[in-house]
Amino acid sequence: MSSPKSLLVQGYEVVIGFETHAQLATQSKIFSRAPTAFGAEPNTQACAVDLALPGTLPVMNREAVTHAIRLGLALGSHIAEESVFARKNYFYPDLPKGYQISQFEIPVVQGGEVSFLLAPSTGSGPSEKRTVRLVRAHLEEDAGKSLHEDFIGQSGIDLNRAGTPLLEIVTEPDMRSSAEAVAYAKELHKIVTWIGVCDGNMQEGSFRCDANVSVRKPGAPLGTRREIKNLNSFKFMQQAMDYEIRWQIEQIEDGLEIQQATILFDPDTGETRAMRTKEDAADYRYFPDPDLPPLVVSREWVEQVRAEMPELPRQMAQRFVETYGLPEYDATTLTQSPTMAAYFETAAKASGQAKMASNWVMGEVSRRMNAEEKDVADVPVGAEVLAKLLARIADGTVSNNAAKQVMDALWSGTGVDVDAVIEAKGLKQMNDSGAVEKIIDEVLAANAEMVEQFKAGKEKAFNALVGLCMKASKGKANPQQVNDLLREKLN
Repeated sequence: MSSPKSLLVQGYEVVIGFETHAQLATQSKIFSRAPTAFGAEPNTQACAVDLALPGTLPVMNREAVTHAIRLGLALGSHIAEESVFARKNYFYPDLPKGYQISQFEIPVVQGGEVSFLLAPSTGSGPSEKRTVRLVRAHLEEDAGKSLHEDFIGQSGIDLNRAGTPLLEIVTEPDMRSSAEAVAYAKELHKIVTWIGVCDGNMQEGSFRCDANVSVRKPGAPLGTRREIKNLNSFKFMQQAMDYEIRWQIEQIEDGLEIQQATILFDPDTGETRAMRTKEDAADYRYFPDPDLPPLVVSREWVEQVRAEMPELPRQMAQRFVETYGLPEYDATTLTQSPTMAAYFETAAKASGQAKMASNWVMGEVSRRMNAEEKDVADVPVGAEVLAKLLARIADGTVSNNAAKQVMDALWSGTGVDVDAVIEAKGLKQMNDSGAVEKIIDEVLAANAEMVEQFKAGKEKAFNALVGLCMKASKGKANPQQVNDLLREKLN
């Protein structure tokens, strides 16, 4: 693999690595049968195991392991045949046992990579393919949650989240800008939701990212990193990293040393602040959990999960390029979610107009979805209806502009059938060459000066004549037919 590409900031190279906690979409917790549903009353979904009452023992949730295998296969990782759970010792009020059960030396998912397209920093030109290498993805339990807002001078503890299964996904320090790091996070988010291992709800904490940020002069050893914890918004993620990068450069330029620390981002001030000095692995005193035997994953289990895997977004995007002749950008955009990909493919197949379907789904459909904050599954114009509209554009029944008026009616519910809307609104395109030719003759006769300008080599005069012809036809003439006939007459 080629080395990460750098974008210097004030003469410094930015180095970023990510640790992402993806909450697994299981019905029960990783070591107990307590439910994992979000939003229940505090402490109503915590059983004796989650509370760490004396005499309780953890029992592994098989579905959590299946999710780990699924993610490993999606990322091209090695699935360890035998992995080990360890106790990670630290104290927090919302960690009843005084340690967290996690994986340390031998994780279940090892290696792998995430590839994605990164838009150019200049804002123009083709996107570049980037690949971020993964170190590991290990299973662990989540801690509870401390509550401060509803209490004066004290804190409450909600243990509903304690024991919820997590996969912690750790990268190499391969990213060289905040934009690249956010693009990686978005791609990983797409993958975990696509394969169904995590619901990806960042507001509820199902997908939380920690960014390890450092800066250095090009060619120098890695700088001291600071870890920004619990970033649960792509917008805040980029703001936090940008602020931290500027802060570290200013510190170094002022002759100060960067101290390794865990920091938080305050979206209200747009600043990061240190929470505590950063612990290293030795501080946690890891040792194998005596209550849990090694996790054994058979090859048969892996192959069973592989057989049930959906087509992955990168595979589907490649198929769209090969099958439908789409540009890579289109294919990548259309595979942001399974529902969008299915919507496009249905419209493309039914209309026989793949590129036009791509343009409309990424353009008109997405614009309206974003304006109304709708998901593809909730759009009022189904893929089959869109396909019929595209077919009418392709066969010359309506122009592209008229088709947008049809879409308005379909989207608002004032029309339900494409042909009926075209007929009711009088949008049918004029394809009678005799009628079009008559309009052109009248426009040429009334605009002799423009005709002379065109003959003198001014191409703008031709475009103006086309516009006059379209206006005279009230937008119903076929633009291509007007272009062809007009040029034929002028020449």
